Amino acid sequence: MADIKTWCGDTRTKVKTHQLVYLEADAAKLAHAVTSVAAVVPDHYAAPDRVADILHRLGKPAVAEYVRTKLPEGARSRSGDLGEILATSFVTDFTSYKVGVFKLRWADHREMAMRGDDILGIRLDPTVTVKFLKGEVKSRAALGKKTIDEARAALSASHGRPTPHALAFVADRLFETGDKALAAIVDQYQLSARIKLDQLSHLLFMFTGNNPSTLLTTNLTAYAGKIPQVAVGLRVSTHQAFIKQVFEKVIDNGNQP
Repeated sequence: MADIKTWCGDTRTKVKTHQLVYLEADAAKLAHAVTSVAAVVPDHYAAPDRVADILHRLGKPAVAEYVRTKLPEGARSRSGDLGEILATSFVTDFTSYKVGVFKLRWADHREMAMRGDDILGIRLDPTVTVKFLKGEVKSRAALGKKTIDEARAALSASHGRPTPHALAFVADRLFETGDKALAAIVDQYQLSARIKLDQLSHLLFMFTGNNPSTLLTTNLTAYAGKIPQVAVGLRVSTHQAFIKQVFEKVIDNGNQP
């Protein structure tokens, strides 16, 4: 994925029974970070087989144009999308959950945020059949308490469980892309069985320019529910410039002969 482990320091702290993960980008490795993140961005907007088909029929310039038209151009949209891309990479590289689909491929418009849960992770487990990770993602140059509270409220919605809309969306996309077995499992928990609390974990993922550790610690300390929590703060001090550089690199890569 985005090779976060190669360009971030990793500090982990227990807060009550929950986990706080602080990832801080090494300033000396930001060029590597931009390259690594830019390399995975196109997959989040376009399926590889779709890209391969366009490449075969129309050549690389057409692929570059296709991907470019899927990328957001506004700073706010790019910030939110990159937060979700980094959160997906974290789930893939740091946890045992699988993110079933890359949601951004199905965005209604490249400048519009998608509805539903930001992250839905799935893990097949020999003792509990399947476990779910419900995640909320925020991207801010300067993160404050209000934004974390908004993410907490979203996690708490639907009694802390993934929303029916999110489950249906993921099941439909899994079915359409050929993963019918996993789609059937998601269908089961959307349509005929209730997700139990011991099948569920929450992820708060903050991509930010400031250190969110104190704010996240306060939020985890105040949480009184029974669902295991993981709070992640990924700090890139040059947050806005980093986002701009990543998307410029994606476009530059597409324009290479």
